[in-house]
Amino acid sequence: MIPTPTQSSIELGPLTVHFYALCIITGIATAIWLGRKRYANLGGNSEDVSEVAIWAVPFGIVGGRIYHVITSPEQYFGENGDPVDALRIWEGGLGIWGAISFGAFGAYLYFKTHKTSLTFPQFLDALAPGVVIAQAIGRVGNYFNQELFGRPTTLTWGLEIDPGKRPPGYESFATFHPTFLYELIWCLLVAFLLIKLPGPLKRVITRNGDIFILYVLGYTIGRLWIEALRIDEANLILGLRLNIWVSLIVMIASILYLARSKGRGNAKEKTVSS
Repeated sequence: MIPTPTQSSIELGPLTVHFYALCIITGIATAIWLGRKRYANLGGNSEDVSEVAIWAVPFGIVGGRIYHVITSPEQYFGENGDPVDALRIWEGGLGIWGAISFGAFGAYLYFKTHKTSLTFPQFLDALAPGVVIAQAIGRVGNYFNQELFGRPTTLTWGLEIDPGKRPPGYESFATFHPTFLYELIWCLLVAFLLIKLPGPLKRVITRNGDIFILYVLGYTIGRLWIEALRIDEANLILGLRLNIWVSLIVMIASILYLARSKGRGNAKEKTVSS
C-alpha cells in the first residue's frame, strides 16, 4: 500500500515551499539539461536550448493552467468555486495539452525571431525525451497533493487517500489506483524508447520532427487507459472524459502525420539517434 503523504509543503522561515512546485522545477531543469546534450549531438549550440527555454517555459506554464481551468471550470467558477484559485498553480492543475502546445508555440516564436544553429523541428526532436521525463517528475507532485488518482482498488500498491480528499460517492473507500504512478512509469518508458529506438525505426522516422511526434503518439496511447481509470471531476462528451477524446484526436493526428511524413521523407535530413 502506498501511504498518504504526510505533508505537501515545507516551511523555510517566511517562505512556504510546495513539493508540487519543486517537482515542476526539477522536471523543467531535467528537460533543459537532456535537451542541451541532444541538441549538441546534432551539431547545434546547446546555449540555444537555454535561450529558448526562457520563452517556452512561461508559455508552457500559462498554457497548461489555461487548459486546466477551461476544462475544469466548475472548480473555479462553479457554485462553491473561487476564481482566485485559478492563480494558485502550486496547488496543482496543469493540463499537459495546454503546456505542450503553448510551450511549443513559445519556442517557435523564438526560432522565428532569433538566429539559431539548428532548425525548429530538430529542436523538438532533441527536447522530446526530456519533456516526457519532466512529465514523469511532475506526476510526483500529484502524489504530494493527493490528486489525479483512479478508481478504488484493493491491489497491493493501492494509494491511501485522506477522507477529505476523496471524491463525492467514494468516501467509504480508503485506497485507490495510483494513476500518477502509472503515468510516471509510462512516461519513463516512452522516454527510453525515444532515446533507443530512432535507429531501428528509420523507416518511420524520415524527417526532422518525427521523434517529437512519436513522443506525442506514445504519450497519448498511455494517457487513454490511464485517463479511463481516473475518477476526479471532469467534463464528459458522449459519456467519455474530455481528455480521452483529446487523446484520441491527438493520437490519430500523430499517426496520420507520421504516415504522411514517411511518404515525403528526405533521407538527407539529419535526425537525433542517441
